[in-house]
Amino acid sequence: MAYDGAEMGGKKEYISGSIAIGWEPSKCIHSGVCVRSLPGVFQPKERPWIKVNVAADDQVTAAIDRCPSGALTWRRKLPTE
Repeated sequence: MAYDGAEMGGKKEYISGSIAIGWEPSKCIHSGVCVRSLPGVFQPKERPWIKVNVAADDQVTAAIDRCPSGALTWRRKLPTE
């Protein structure tokens, strides 16, 4: 996993081989759903706190889809990225 340094309007993006995870800190309500879903991926005391390559893409995207605030998002990377 790599944090590519991209920040647009406070949104940060974390890149893996095939997906990109977006995080908007201003939307996060700190419910802990992501951490409880995949503690190996979401480690709030670490920097970077999202370790994209620790779990399979489908597990990561399923955890992100459960984010109640919408602070976490994901997308498939384009072939040119």
